[in-house]
Formats: sequence, C-alpha cells, structure tokens
Amino acid sequence: MSVLHKYTFIAPVSLSIALFITSCTENKVSQCQRLIRVVNTGTSLIDKNKGTQVITSIQLSKDLEFVTKSIRELNLTDPKLKEFQSGFVKIFENLSQAIAKAARALGATKTAEASVSGREKIQKARIEIDSALTTATTIGKQSDTLVNEMNKYCSQPE
Repeated sequence: MSVLHKYTFIAPVSLSIALFITSCTENKVSQCQRLIRVVNTGTSLIDKNKGTQVITSIQLSKDLEFVTKSIRELNLTDPKLKEFQSGFVKIFENLSQAIAKAARALGATKTAEASVSGREKIQKARIEIDSALTTATTIGKQSDTLVNEMNKYCSQPE
C-alpha cells in the first residue's frame, strides 16, 4: 500500500471521527435552548397561577422548587450560560420561598377568629404577604434583566 493511498484513506476517516465527536458535543445554541425551555416552564407556572388560593400557591412553590432543581441539573458547559444558570437557580429558589411565605400567611388569615388576637394575626399575616409580594416584585425585575442578558448572549453568533 503506497503512502499516498494510506493518507487518502486515513484523512476521510479522521475527518469523520472529528465531525462525529464535535456533533455529539452541545454547542452554545443547544445549551441556550435547553436553559430557556426550563426557565419558560417556571415562568409559565407563575403566570398561570397568579393570584390563586393558598393550596394552589403552596403547590406552585413546590413546582418552582422542581424547576429550580431542573435548572440546576442542566449540565451546561458554556461558562456564560453557567452564570445565567446560577442566576436563575437563585431567582426560582427565592421566588418559591416568597410564594410559600405568602401562602402560609394567607392560610393563617383563614383560621383567624373574630377577636383582638385574630385581628393581630391577620395584621401580621398582611405584613408577611406584603413583604413576600415586594420580594416577588424585586425577583421579577431581576429575572427580566437576566432573561434580557441571556437573550442577547444567546442571539450572538458563536
């Protein structure tokens, strides 16, 4: 077998193997799509359940914990996307906690009696609900900012 014949066989095989290996690794676009899909799942849950009752709010909090776990487990390799991933984990964790706090406070108002201690219980719950809503509003703004930054990054060519 001549040297030229060896190289004409080895070069295409090497190129095929290289293409196969690189096609198996995820690129920035596919990683962006995976992260966006999970974030959108969480956002949809929030939009669908705004202003719902205590039981639904508690379930929403649990659902957001699951979304947080899903975001955390994405195994992204792009360093910038890992930053976005960490940011969204914090956002959904904090949002889940704020919703759970508001749900518990709202639940406490439903069991309050018509008495001085009952009114105090309702007043305390109202303060907790207002605090949770303020927290949720702040988190929402942080989320909007992070989404915009991620969209800019993900729309840049590689």
